[in-house]
Amino acid sequence: MTITVQIPTALRRLTAGNAQLTCSASNLGELFSVLDQQFPDLKPHLRDEAGQTRRFLNVYVNEEDIRFLGGNSYSFHDGDEILLVPSIAGG
Repeated sequence: MTITVQIPTALRRLTAGNAQLTCSASNLGELFSVLDQQFPDLKPHLRDEAGQTRRFLNVYVNEEDIRFLGGNSYSFHDGDEILLVPSIAGG
């Protein structure tokens, strides 16, 4: 099984400029572990100190918010496209 992860511009400085990657993670926890290993500087932008998904990080699977698909318990399917979208504040 292969999924594609899209990395938004705001996070690419932490992924050596990579805009996307493919992996075989079966759920969000596994995906974050893969990203932690490949891009350690990305970890604090994905998970909080308790290991939970950051409150202001939105995760979409095939353009659907993962929270409406079951959240952390959602199992990825072959060909899923994952998009990580951090909330960016400013004023």
